[in-house]
Amino acid sequence: MNRKLINRFGLLGILALASYLAAMIFSPMAFPGYNWMEQAVSDLSADSAPSKHLWDQLSALYGTGSVVCATCIAIYVSDNKTGSRLFRLGIYLFTIMNWISKVGYGMFALSDAGKDIGGFQEVMHMIVTVCVVVLSIVSLIILIIAGCKDKTMKGVGTWAAIALAMMFMGPVGMAAFPPQYFGIFERFSTLAAVGYNAVLGIYLFKGFN
Repeated sequence: MNRKLINRFGLLGILALASYLAAMIFSPMAFPGYNWMEQAVSDLSADSAPSKHLWDQLSALYGTGSVVCATCIAIYVSDNKTGSRLFRLGIYLFTIMNWISKVGYGMFALSDAGKDIGGFQEVMHMIVTVCVVVLSIVSLIILIIAGCKDKTMKGVGTWAAIALAMMFMGPVGMAAFPPQYFGIFERFSTLAAVGYNAVLGIYLFKGFN
């Protein structure tokens, strides 16, 4: 196919995923005593975390790349009337989630790694997290339903189901296993949205064919 510039922007979703994985894997090296099996990923990017500088370097493509990719996807499906209205609604909500994640976590990063939630910064960080989680779940459910109703979007719906399952593996695992394994299951939830954004980026690159 004759790919336009907006289709090529879909590759940013893959780069964003690679950037996030690099930050998640290598940033603990700059954080003495960090236990990835027990601690949250967000502890690595806290204002007081010794790994913050390395995290910012490695994740530079993550935040911006995810937002640009999701926005281009929303513009493309809107302009081309891709899929059903329900499908496009799911895409729009997923895009809004990416914007809230980028802006919200940028404004309200954790001030202290591993600190108990209590101060304004930490409370706002948790509010942003709730908004991101709710929008992620709602958008994925909508995309699953849209994929079931429209065979041309069956693949997108299947990937949405996988992402939703990963997202729920986080809280289920946290409830079923000791706190020492919190970090493992928390990573399932955080990777779900980033991974699905990369999948949608591939679909954009292919023109949703």
